[in-house]
Amino acid sequence: MSTTESVPGPALPDVKMHLHSPVKPGVGTVVSNERCTHAKKSAGFVRHVAIDVSQTQLAGNFVSGQSFGVLPPGEDSKGKAHALRLYSIASPTTGEDGQGKVLATTCKRLIDEHTDTGKLFLGVASNYLCDLKPGDQVRVTGPNGKRFVLPADPNAHDYVFFATGTGIAPFRGMIKDLIAQKSTSKIALIMGSPYASDLLYHNDLLELASKHTNFTYLTAISREKMPDAPKPLYVQDRLTTHREQLTSILSSSRSLIYVCGIAGMELGILQQLARTLTGDALDALLQIDPEARENIDAWDRKMLHKQIKPTRRVFLEVY
Repeated sequence: MSTTESVPGPALPDVKMHLHSPVKPGVGTVVSNERCTHAKKSAGFVRHVAIDVSQTQLAGNFVSGQSFGVLPPGEDSKGKAHALRLYSIASPTTGEDGQGKVLATTCKRLIDEHTDTGKLFLGVASNYLCDLKPGDQVRVTGPNGKRFVLPADPNAHDYVFFATGTGIAPFRGMIKDLIAQKSTSKIALIMGSPYASDLLYHNDLLELASKHTNFTYLTAISREKMPDAPKPLYVQDRLTTHREQLTSILSSSRSLIYVCGIAGMELGILQQLARTLTGDALDALLQIDPEARENIDAWDRKMLHKQIKPTRRVFLEVY
């Protein structure tokens, strides 16, 4: 088996990072805070929070795909300042305002129960961020991340983006960047959610797909039947329902794959790639031990990066 280093990845841009540290954060001002999910039917609560960072070093210095940090006020039960939390930037490189002075993120409220006590648990940073009102100030750090970004020459590649939940955030920015550059690249986004009411930025993405023939937007709903499928779907199932269309992109030497969302989703995607592609097309994206090739259905996450190694043309960001 050849190594992943034998398959070259795209040249990536030099990006700026850590211009603000937790010790010296910048101070942004909330511009807007809007609910992303259906007001009555959604199982979760997700908000699109836009922050004016014009008075910080983040202004004009972030790119789509990066993240930034939020420092919630207050202390934890041990008397220590609440820890920094990172959030993906959901904006294009030019920001929400077109000048790189306003960035946004896609934040889901964390509401859960403590395993041992059964008492309500509220995520500190997520609920703080979701509760902010226009005019409120927020301490920010970053930008963070240098690999999960578009390549230095975006037009030299075609793209398949896989997202679940708030994993859509970086792709919203990347797709807007590609379209703003009038890219002729083929772009496919497969967006997964439990219910159709949980789809984020759905109408905006439908509109982009209707206006730009090189952009394909597919959804995969896992807990209810879809009109164009005989059963509920996960994101990797679109490699079957749209096999011809997606295989034509994935088999090209131009293709790049980006995956963002809940940990565990990457395994199903890689398994389906191994079932769908063959020969050089598969080897360019995945390097697989011979033993693992014999029983794809038996793959588990412990095998990732050991017997199953994504090449540098595959970008994973799961949490």
